[in-house]
Amino acid sequence: MSAQSAPALTDDCVQPFLIDASGVNGRLVRLGESIDGILTRHDYPEPVKRLLGEFLALGAGLATALKYDGVFTLQTKGDGPVPMMVADVTSEGAVRGFAQVTGETPAPETIGDAPVPKLLGEGYLAFTVDQGADMDRYQGIVELSGGTLEDCVHHYFEQSEQFSSAIKLSAGTARDGRWRAASLSVQRLPDEGGTGATAREETEDDWRRAVMLMATAKEAELLDPELTPDQLLFRLFHEDGVRVFEPRRLDDRCRCSRERSGRMLIALGREELEDLKLEDGTVEVTCQFCNRSERFTDADLDAFEAEIAAEENAEEKPQ
Repeated sequence: MSAQSAPALTDDCVQPFLIDASGVNGRLVRLGESIDGILTRHDYPEPVKRLLGEFLALGAGLATALKYDGVFTLQTKGDGPVPMMVADVTSEGAVRGFAQVTGETPAPETIGDAPVPKLLGEGYLAFTVDQGADMDRYQGIVELSGGTLEDCVHHYFEQSEQFSSAIKLSAGTARDGRWRAASLSVQRLPDEGGTGATAREETEDDWRRAVMLMATAKEAELLDPELTPDQLLFRLFHEDGVRVFEPRRLDDRCRCSRERSGRMLIALGREELEDLKLEDGTVEVTCQFCNRSERFTDADLDAFEAEIAAEENAEEKPQ
């Protein structure tokens, strides 16, 4: 008897694809249970949840277009009621994100097609790839320009000479009330030259057609949990032929831990921690990403301090 094959990924995944007629490649990100978990852990206003959903789908789409071993981080900083949003994606597909809300957000009906200036304000969008202390960090920065996240990232693509790319984002609730998000993007590598004017014109026409077909995707289609990635891509690009490849799984997985939080507190210094103590004498740390809280007693902090001191002493001893 042959082994039963694993079920195909249709949600919380990235589906790479290739349009045969033009050679344009792309990625479809579908976030279901993962994005619902991330957004519902926080008491964000509805417009912030929608924008953060798009932001996380954008981050997943950009991250999986790169080859890296570490963490890809997407971050905004602005002067609006949401001065910061952060989304990061590890090379293993762990996704997390949060929004910092410090001011009163506009009512949903007043935001229209300009969530970026009305929620984020003026500022910048940064892309960072961190592959560890021994590797160079890559960073790209672009101002928050336009009404939507799509406008901002297209502004970044226009400034890049590495490739042409276009993206469509969507986030909202399904019929069951759960949050979903999606990102659909197409990408064209730069012309290597030497192909002749006619060939370049044909390549440009192919690219414009791919972008036009991508733009026909409706929000209802992007967010429909019953429409699989294969079905959606076939619906959009079947006239030009579309080929799909092995999808990559995405997971709602935070990297915080009690040990990390304890060591961070020790780094602050015991004197400063006295001002942070609650009435019961403990210090509480809440992760901005997953909203999980940890409390530490003086005995807990003593143990972490002793552990760190022992590690430092071990490093100082001659081999």
